[in-house]
Amino acid sequence: MLIEGPVDLVLADGTPVRSDRFMVAVCTCRRSKRYPLCDTSHRPRVRTRDSG
Repeated sequence: MLIEGPVDLVLADGTPVRSDRFMVAVCTCRRSKRYPLCDTSHRPRVRTRDSG
C-alpha cells in the first residue's frame, strides 16, 4: 500500500516507526523483513540461468 509521506506509524507493541520519504510503501502481506515497511518480499523470485 502506498501512502503519501512523511509517515509516523506505531506498531502493536508501541514501537514508533518513521519514514521521511515523500511516498511510503507499507507492507500488508507481513512478508517484509522491514515490516511495517515494504521491501517487495511479496514478489515472486524468478531465477535465471547463467548463459555464459
